[in-house]
Amino acid sequence: MNAFRFRRAAVAVAAAAVLPLALTACGSDDTSSDSASADKSASSAPAAEESSPAMDETMPADGPFGPACASVPKDGAGSFDGMAKDPVATAASNNPALSTLVTAVKKAGLVDTLNNAQNITVFAPTNDAFAKIPKADLDKVLADKEMLTNILTYHVVGEKLTPQQLENGTYPTLQTSTLTTKGSGENYTVNDTSKVVCGNVPTANATVYIVDTVLMPKS
Repeated sequence: MNAFRFRRAAVAVAAAAVLPLALTACGSDDTSSDSASADKSASSAPAAEESSPAMDETMPADGPFGPACASVPKDGAGSFDGMAKDPVATAASNNPALSTLVTAVKKAGLVDTLNNAQNITVFAPTNDAFAKIPKADLDKVLADKEMLTNILTYHVVGEKLTPQQLENGTYPTLQTSTLTTKGSGENYTVNDTSKVVCGNVPTANATVYIVDTVLMPKS
């Protein structure tokens, strides 16, 4: 009887010793399983969204663009905001870089014509563009109203042109002959020779593209 009780006690002690080990093992398995599941979930989760790529430089600009835009006054009548409120000839007169053009427009008697026109595009040569013309030749042009008018109206297209339209276009001018445009992004040329240095500038009645070379009519 005593031996029987001893064996029962030994079995109970052994069971008590084994049970915690078994529970620990089960817990360890569950933890491992949970960890594996977590690792699997993490590996299958989509990667963090990458940052957006930089804007394609070939995309046309929405606002004014080009190196010469940096010289435009930041505020006042000659600023982009100021020019947007005035008709094109008046707006140009407030831009110091266009003073020679403004003088030419006045001599040709085209101020009212340009200010009263609706939805036009003006390719506006800078002072440096006029400076490329020998002084004697420029003085001769400025003194000849008919010739001057012929040249100036060649810089005007009878519709507002967006940068996208400049990519590969041919447009009739107010002078009646055509000019051509090519380019993309922020790089455009007119007639393959005159570069747009500050483009897509809004005025009250026109879009202005400031160019670095005076355009000469084809006929």
